Amino acid sequence: MTTMTFEEAVTKIVAARSFQDLAGTENGAGRAYRRWAKLIHPDTVGAQRRATATDAFAKLSALYERRGERREPWGSGDVAELFAEGDRLLKVPRSPADNDLMEAEATALRKLWADGDPRFRPYAPRLVETYIHEDAQRRRRWVNVLERQRGMGSLAEIKGDLGVREAAWIWRRLLIALGWAHRAGVIHGAVLPEHVLIHPGRRGLVLVDWCYAGHRPAAIVKAREDHYPPEVLHDRTAGSATDIYMATVLMTRLMGPRMPVSLRRFAAGCTYDAPRMRPQDAWALLGELDDIIGSQYRN
Repeated sequence: MTTMTFEEAVTKIVAARSFQDLAGTENGAGRAYRRWAKLIHPDTVGAQRRATATDAFAKLSALYERRGERREPWGSGDVAELFAEGDRLLKVPRSPADNDLMEAEATALRKLWADGDPRFRPYAPRLVETYIHEDAQRRRRWVNVLERQRGMGSLAEIKGDLGVREAAWIWRRLLIALGWAHRAGVIHGAVLPEHVLIHPGRRGLVLVDWCYAGHRPAAIVKAREDHYPPEVLHDRTAGSATDIYMATVLMTRLMGPRMPVSLRRFAAGCTYDAPRMRPQDAWALLGELDDIIGSQYRN
């Protein structure tokens, strides 16, 4: 799409009979929509243009909703539907009431990229952009566009208990991801099976769904309430010890009865009720885990 003025964009949208009239040869309807939306979004224009922009934005959204292709979700998250578009995933909240969670995720990912060590960026999805989508009822949703993680599955999909060797590399990488985030000043707040993606062949791990990030989580995943420590459930506060607790609960449950006694003792020290009694540094904890795993293999 060539650069055009606000007035030219409004004229074309008003004259359009279908979204195809606007998309043309654009690669992906979602990308075309976002380009038009940025040109005429009511929040980006002055007061004199706002009414015109609001009407044009409503028509643009209606054309987009009615376009010929039927969009089926690629996947579903706790509060959002995921739509695949090439190498990107569009994360759209099912309810506008959850826009604050989408914004929290965008804020967390931007901070990770700005303040975190660049070497560890593969441990979180890249935020490509954000935009506001307005449906035919003029309900606005905050959409996060994320880099798509191909060939990965979540820990929620694992069937059966994990052995020590299988768990070791996952646990190690999870602590690396958390240590990276904590050093950047970001708390994940929801280290749950469905939020940890792994690639067994490459031994890769990506921590996703940063919607609950922050020292005061705006929400919890009700279906996983038994994974959370007391400070989140009772006080809605979170810190580095919160993420360490949840990661430990996750790995303990995945290993099940196959978990060695040495690791059970290690896990017990990470899951005290009082956060001040738990380890606070995920990277330091990684060294302790390595010592235990090494001893387990030697014996």
